[in-house]
Amino acid sequence: MTSRPRPTLEAVAALAGVGRGTVSRVINGSPKVSSEAREAVLRAIDELGYVPNRAARTLVTRRTDTVALFVSESEERVFGEPYFAGIIRGISTGLGDTGLQLLLVVAQSEDEHARFERYLTGQHVDGVLLISLHEGDPLPRHLEESGVPTVLGGAPTGVVPVACVDADNRGGSRTAVEHLIAVGRRRIGTITGPQDMGVGVDRLEGYRDALSAAGLTGPVAYGDFSEESGERGMRELLAREPRLDAVFAASDPMAFGAMRVLKQLGRRIPDDVALVGFDDSSTARHSDPPLTSVHQPLEAMGREMARLLVARIRGEEIEQPVVILDTHLVARESSLGGAKSGAH
Repeated sequence: MTSRPRPTLEAVAALAGVGRGTVSRVINGSPKVSSEAREAVLRAIDELGYVPNRAARTLVTRRTDTVALFVSESEERVFGEPYFAGIIRGISTGLGDTGLQLLLVVAQSEDEHARFERYLTGQHVDGVLLISLHEGDPLPRHLEESGVPTVLGGAPTGVVPVACVDADNRGGSRTAVEHLIAVGRRRIGTITGPQDMGVGVDRLEGYRDALSAAGLTGPVAYGDFSEESGERGMRELLAREPRLDAVFAASDPMAFGAMRVLKQLGRRIPDDVALVGFDDSSTARHSDPPLTSVHQPLEAMGREMARLLVARIRGEEIEQPVVILDTHLVARESSLGGAKSGAH
């Protein structure tokens, strides 16, 4: 049995009634093609079962059809914390009909970081998405200088990104603390995130905004968004203010760590200490008690990151290269007791 010859670009052009260049432009996503010609080419591709030769296309277009998501964290955190899962789901959805493949790059050590930086700046990918960046990381600058389109998910301190997507971290944390004040709490501490990350700085500033407006002050413990740092932070806060009656933890995992310590010490939640997190992860709904938390639209953030990156890869003009998405508080029993929970 003889196999059918593989359809060629010329065969597609002949069936569609257009030139070879038009077929090439359609395949490469060029906007410089009429809708009629595009439809004719797509029908011909479908009818013939034409599959572009990726290697040849890469040589001609210098495109790899691959984008990388680079995360400067441990694999344990990337695959264990809901923040990363939500962002990755959104990015995958956003890239769904673009023909671009997603490569996940996780680098924790300096050696890994340097090795992957060489790979990413070596024309092996069409663009890069960066999340969980810390102050002093040269990767965003090096990628831009190498001509690699880049989009940041949140920005480290001291960096003015070319394109970035984030949540309203300052506003969200301010709302969380205002809620604690509204339910009668006055000795409110916080376990905040790393201060070399914009998200950590913004969530601490929102906490301070709310306390300052109410004429209050409170103790601050510094964590890294992990459960373990939430445990350490909770012990530190209680050592400094034994009469603490509320805690705003700047991530749900830190809130769960704090919750564990409070239970170990016999502190009732929320009767003795009210607790609010930030993420509104699925785990927040099922913790004991259910955790009040600030909802940030992780999947929408991922989709926006993908949208901006695709636009940059295609050379399109972007009207709003920095996108900040709204947050809102979802109140549950950890701060309300027997009161009915709901969104605020």
